[in-house]
Amino acid sequence: MRLVDHASLSIGDLAERTGVTTATLRIWETRYGFPEPLRRNSGHRRYRESDVELVRQVVELRESGLRLDAAIEAVGRRAEDPARSTQRAADPAPATTSPAADAAPFTPSVFATLRQRHPQAVPQRLRKDTLRRLSWAIEDEFCARARPGSVYGFFQQERFYRSAADRWAQIALLSGRAYAFAQFGDALPDAATVGGPHLVDLPTRHVMTREWVLVCDVAATPAALVAWELPGQGAHGDTERRFESIWSVDPVLVRDAARACAAVAASLDAPEAAEAQRRASGPPEAAVDALGVTALFNRVLAYADAPAGMAR
Repeated sequence: MRLVDHASLSIGDLAERTGVTTATLRIWETRYGFPEPLRRNSGHRRYRESDVELVRQVVELRESGLRLDAAIEAVGRRAEDPARSTQRAADPAPATTSPAADAAPFTPSVFATLRQRHPQAVPQRLRKDTLRRLSWAIEDEFCARARPGSVYGFFQQERFYRSAADRWAQIALLSGRAYAFAQFGDALPDAATVGGPHLVDLPTRHVMTREWVLVCDVAATPAALVAWELPGQGAHGDTERRFESIWSVDPVLVRDAARACAAVAASLDAPEAAEAQRRASGPPEAAVDALGVTALFNRVLAYADAPAGMAR
């Protein structure tokens, strides 16, 4: 953070001037380093007048259908090139071709929420294949113990969910409440004919389409695996894609992850989302089954050690 002696805008002032909530501004800073706050000698965050325009530009690009990370990157380039920013101000705004319905409103990501609330949970960079094996281990241990609770899974794309649909039908049966999120689009079945978890369609540009999430919020053996896909990996094969990842059996962290997942469900008008939020609103049970954690760790080792193509 930059150090300053002069007074400038508080985060509340910035929120009021831009229409972006203080909570959202803090999440943007945590995840993207934007807007970059200044520090007064007292240690308080302060922002420049120029930050107001930068945030407004990000909001404008988001409303035109651009992803949040791409919008912030574009505004950052403009800020580095004053001549370009001046030219932009003189030119009329370009016509927008993206339909408004295709641009989802900003929703705080589950990964960013955990990074903000649990800074001690240091993320690790893992390949997608490693995440998949971790997920299998967590799912297997959950099914083996069959404790009721809330289970959430974010699959990014519909085809990724389809490969796990049978397992998630079982997870839904055992948990009593399970949600599977993906870009289902027209492939989303009618709710009356679906057996298994609640299927929730993620809009094309929703922030959660870049995240891998599995949360088992159950008593005694909670577990969460939350990851954010790093950008710019077009040249990598599917299983080699890299994610910044957190996984934990800490009941407080798992409950916070469940609460964030339930909030996403509610923002998308998912079935029974209000009940999911209610269940995640209270404190978790403090006791953890040490033998259950050991069993989960053993499953993780078994999957991690299996040769490629033989883990399943």
